[in-house]
Amino acid sequence: MSDKGKDVDLTRAKQNTGVWLVKVPKYLSQQWAKASGRGEVGKLKIGKAQGKTVVSFNLSEDLTVVECSGEKVSSVRSPREHPFTMQTVGGQSLAVFTESSDKLALEGMVVQRAECRPAVSESYMKLKKLQIEESTKPLRFSQKLEKAITTNYKPVSNHSYNLEYEKKKKEEGKRARADKQKVLEMLFSAFEKHQYYNIRDLVDITKQPVIYLKEILREICVYNPRGPHKSTWELKSEYRHYKEGQEEEEEEEKME
Repeated sequence: MSDKGKDVDLTRAKQNTGVWLVKVPKYLSQQWAKASGRGEVGKLKIGKAQGKTVVSFNLSEDLTVVECSGEKVSSVRSPREHPFTMQTVGGQSLAVFTESSDKLALEGMVVQRAECRPAVSESYMKLKKLQIEESTKPLRFSQKLEKAITTNYKPVSNHSYNLEYEKKKKEEGKRARADKQKVLEMLFSAFEKHQYYNIRDLVDITKQPVIYLKEILREICVYNPRGPHKSTWELKSEYRHYKEGQEEEEEEEKME
């Protein structure tokens, strides 16, 4: 009923169809689900006793076997007779709907509430005993192995690929700062070969921490945030010592 776009068929509301809302035991609904196709699940008896309505449900014989799966597969027969305890609606407005892929349909308004309970009998007591045994079984249990596990897997403190990753991470994260003058010499030497570099290449060349390297670059270089050489660094004009025509060749190489 959460789909707001569905149409609601209110045909039965106009017909003033009344329905009963009945609470049934869990095992009974499970047995009903085992019925094949449109097979009969039981019979409903409605009568009168001392001026009162007496209702009971009689489960089909074919659906009385309740199976239990565990260490030992066992089964008991559920009681067939299920008398109703009648209850009033209590001034509430209750309705029953059915839902399909494209619409909702109102089946009717609740005119009677009831609770379906099994008649106390020997079969019912056996069923309750089985249900109690099932509910007290542990969800997990230990089992003794007949043979020892002889695989040659041995525990290790750390795997080789983890060690390699940690070593690489440690080397990259703890680069020692070199003397500033030495870093400047490496940078000038690099910029003699190419006019533009991205920060990753300069880190590989100088082996310096990124933050420290950027501090030095800001003194001698300009950063290109856009354009054909986006995200690269180049020397400031006062530090350039390119031969005539070298810059043009550099740009042509980069464009190629």
